[in-house]
Amino acid sequence: MKALSTPGKEAVPMKEPVKTPTVTVANPKIVSQQEWEAARQHLLVKEKVFTRSRDALAAERRRMPWMAVEKKYEFEGPKGKVSLLDLFEGRRQLIVYRAFFEPGVFGWPDHACRGCSLGADQVSNLAHLNVRDTILAYASRAPQADIARLKARMGWEQIPWYTINDSFDKDFGVDQWHGHNAFIRDGERVFRTYFINNRGDEAMGTVWSYLDITALGRQETWENSPEGYPQTPPYKWWNWHDNYDAEASPDPKWVKVSDAGEAAFRKSDAG
Repeated sequence: MKALSTPGKEAVPMKEPVKTPTVTVANPKIVSQQEWEAARQHLLVKEKVFTRSRDALAAERRRMPWMAVEKKYEFEGPKGKVSLLDLFEGRRQLIVYRAFFEPGVFGWPDHACRGCSLGADQVSNLAHLNVRDTILAYASRAPQADIARLKARMGWEQIPWYTINDSFDKDFGVDQWHGHNAFIRDGERVFRTYFINNRGDEAMGTVWSYLDITALGRQETWENSPEGYPQTPPYKWWNWHDNYDAEASPDPKWVKVSDAGEAAFRKSDAG
């Protein structure tokens, strides 16, 4: 392959293009728009069943028993030693993801585990999660200096990331494999409410996926939740991620817009 050169600079060889193997694919049937819409409506029935099943599963999670966390755990944060309670940063709920970034992990010291890194790349803006009184944190065994370097390199500055100093990972099933542990606090008492790992981690990243594994859920009025759980109307609490602090209550104009949009959706869905 011919090298590219610029006057005064050394020629840089061009990379050979990746050769994709030829594969014979049995394409689906090609149909008209009317036939395509009919096929889509047929599948939509099953998709709605799946969605309702997922909602029902989340409702069961909200009724899971809680496990009291009696042991005192200590982490290292950017400002020094912190407890598990400190990781809540004053919020009601906490989700801790065990990310593998430490000596002995493939990629060290330049990268974290490829799977954990792929997950971190999917984390949505955490302002929307925070406004539901919930916080996400990552935890690894790497020193804070290495974690800070990794976050800056990979663009993960928004994710609170702590160093595990004790048996937290072993005690919560994430010493050998990744996973999300959900916690809730009642004053200074901390309780474990749920845990997912393996393929369950693949779906994580959106504000909805995180809230659906918590004890309080999305905290919206349509949810089937135990009596007394915090709930507000859907859509109304949504905001631009840089505007939550400036706007404590829903903007009346947004309430009007979301009401109209929801009414139009309900009408089309009923038809």
